[in-house]
Amino acid sequence: MLPNLIILTCFLALRCAADLCNWTGSGFAAGVDSRIVLQVRLRCTKGSVRWVYPGQALRVVLEPNLSSARHTSICIKPSPSFSGASMFIERAGQLELLVTDSGRPEYQVFCFPADGPHKPVIYLQASPQSDGPRNRRTVGFKYELLTNRTAAAPNLGPSGLETSCRPCNDTELLMAICSSDFVVRGYIKKVTHDSRRQMSSVEVSALRVYWQRSGVFEQQLDPLVSCQSWRGHIHTLLQCHVKPGDGEFLFTGSEHFGEAWLGCAPRYKDFLSVYHNARTARQNSCDFPLD
Repeated sequence: MLPNLIILTCFLALRCAADLCNWTGSGFAAGVDSRIVLQVRLRCTKGSVRWVYPGQALRVVLEPNLSSARHTSICIKPSPSFSGASMFIERAGQLELLVTDSGRPEYQVFCFPADGPHKPVIYLQASPQSDGPRNRRTVGFKYELLTNRTAAAPNLGPSGLETSCRPCNDTELLMAICSSDFVVRGYIKKVTHDSRRQMSSVEVSALRVYWQRSGVFEQQLDPLVSCQSWRGHIHTLLQCHVKPGDGEFLFTGSEHFGEAWLGCAPRYKDFLSVYHNARTARQNSCDFPLD
């Protein structure tokens, strides 16, 4: 159970700056009483928290508006510089440890339900300092709510990103072109593997970007043809053993914390066959622009 605490809502006098999505503040004010817990309430579907000189505890209540969207999970990604505190998720008054001060959270993502009876709460407990109260340490994380999308999108489990390595079936593919965060057509330039992150990165040269939620794919000047082309990187898990392939592909997927994750990626000619058959049978989930 949580101990007897003094919950102190964020005021400017406590050296903090907050809007509805993000919060930045200092732990100096908590030094006046060891029972003080600074409380912050954030109301967006994504944002960040940055706590400098962590002192005592910080309780972050996430209260996004879920009435107009099908959000099912909220994910937390600790910052690479996370140091000076342990991170917990609070569930019905109980604390469950996510990250310790001595852990390596830079490649971890933690997800949990966002639409239950209790509001998602992240609880940060500052670690004791042995070299003075003004030791420069920073605790931070990003948060993001996920929508209930296609089954082809990556599934974020309690300890990180998980995804299916099998190819999408026709139903999943037709849904993916309608609901994915990005849909692009192009070629695989190269594939690199990162054993530390257990991740593969596919560099894509895109002929056409049908849509994307953010700027994962950017236009760059191609010196060989003196024109603009689209370039971007799409991630997938190392266990999927992705290899370079010739020919034209249709890449779909989801975006998490500014990174693109692979969903369905059929060869473009195979996608055209599936889409034409579905449209003839009036089974396509949405209209897709064909060249």
